[in-house]
Amino acid sequence: MQQILPSVSKAEMLCAEIRPGPCGFVVFGASGDLTRRKLLVSIFELFRRDLLSEQFFLLGAGRKEFSDAQFRQIAREAIRSQCPDATGAQINTFSDMLYYISGDYNQIKLYENIKSRVGQLSKKHEVSECVIFYLAVPPVLYGTIAAKLGAAKLSCKDEMDLTGQVRLVVEKPFGCDTESARRLNDNISLCFDESQVYRIDHYLGKETVQNILMFRFANTIFEPVWNRSYIDSVQITIAEKLGVEHRGSYYDGTGALRDMFQNHVLQMLSLAAMEAPTSFQADSIRDEKVKVLRSVRPFTLQAWSKDLVRGQYTQGVIDSEKVPPYLQEQGVKADSKTETFVAARLFIDNWRWKDVPFYLRSGKRLSCKDTEVAITFKKVPHSMFESVGLGDMPANTLVLQIQPEEGISLSFQAKRPGSKICMSTLHMNFDYKRVFGVAMPEAYQRLLLDCMVGDQTLFARFDAVDTAWQLLAPVLQAWDKQPSRPYEYPAGSDSFPQADALIESDGRKWRPLGGT
Repeated sequence: MQQILPSVSKAEMLCAEIRPGPCGFVVFGASGDLTRRKLLVSIFELFRRDLLSEQFFLLGAGRKEFSDAQFRQIAREAIRSQCPDATGAQINTFSDMLYYISGDYNQIKLYENIKSRVGQLSKKHEVSECVIFYLAVPPVLYGTIAAKLGAAKLSCKDEMDLTGQVRLVVEKPFGCDTESARRLNDNISLCFDESQVYRIDHYLGKETVQNILMFRFANTIFEPVWNRSYIDSVQITIAEKLGVEHRGSYYDGTGALRDMFQNHVLQMLSLAAMEAPTSFQADSIRDEKVKVLRSVRPFTLQAWSKDLVRGQYTQGVIDSEKVPPYLQEQGVKADSKTETFVAARLFIDNWRWKDVPFYLRSGKRLSCKDTEVAITFKKVPHSMFESVGLGDMPANTLVLQIQPEEGISLSFQAKRPGSKICMSTLHMNFDYKRVFGVAMPEAYQRLLLDCMVGDQTLFARFDAVDTAWQLLAPVLQAWDKQPSRPYEYPAGSDSFPQADALIESDGRKWRPLGGT
């Protein structure tokens, strides 16, 4: 593969990182896995990058009883395991900002104690601007905690004696269907305004996902051809090597359509297909994303429809090791019909995208980890080289690679040295790590920083969540009524015949996983 690696000088880098003001962070579920693996480490990295206010504290809240010292020790161990280059002084300085409180999420006493403790810590650390409540708990607790925060008057900045805002961060999934999402939103809305709610999707914190906006709207060479006149089709892929791991019981009640399509896949779709916003303000961008989702043509749900295919992995081989079938994973029902793979073909009915197919797929236990948005352009309308055997030339393809390595690739045709009619497909590759010489920041760092500065651009607004559920809920209902099971595919495979038929019936093929 030919690589053309750009160089970037400091003068060419236009950066505008904002350092947040004084902030208090209250994490519900502080004794859980998400807090240890992601939140504490990501906030520590912001601290190391000097992107955390010196006037900061984090109060962990959980059911398990820990002292401040025990919680700090847990944090230090988590940081050391994931940040081996961190110094002892850095870790100790950061851990001095951490505190812990225990209690029952269903009892108002916990929230009264939190209010008292936050008041004390705000005075100690001189935090008077912003307090953030982060719900790193099972989704079933979101409504309960939001209501209790409101009852304890923790959702109002005046009651908290703040000059800024009280914010609520909610992990996905936001509901399990249209009605449950609306009920949850109604419960939260009783205590928090939409401007206070940050629905987090870690995929939107990834550099290449964010770069879709910059790539499209900061350059004049791509936007003129970003439409039905020049683009043949778009493929969005999220492939995972992992199975359900320790999440079997949760995943069995969720499935790939809820777990990946309703948020990650449709969020990437909306960024790739949206119209140009009037500004870089959060609501201008989110307005355009919602318009795309509202323009998606409803799926045909009859049994004969081939617009949606679901699969479930069976026993197979991953990295030369046998792995069990989905039905034998811990916590999974022996007769489960839950899908672990979904492939879909959809259309966006607007002027830009009319009749351009978008092929979406996401699955577990596939051959490799691979997340990308691939735009295939139309072939040249007439080949002047047909007389010398070059009548059917490959189409240009633009690939926005999101995982495992983040970068951009553009394929095009060029003459090779030698024979007058010797032609090859070249790939111009941009690799974030190689160009900038730094490890890519964890997605949570970007999102947590945005939350601290009050930027909602990368967070889902409820109208987008609701529109996504309206599109997918009828599919889930139809699947529930169907007696048929998902198609089977062996773990370690790229795809399976029925998923291949979805795209091949249009004369196209899935891009190979991990390929170019």
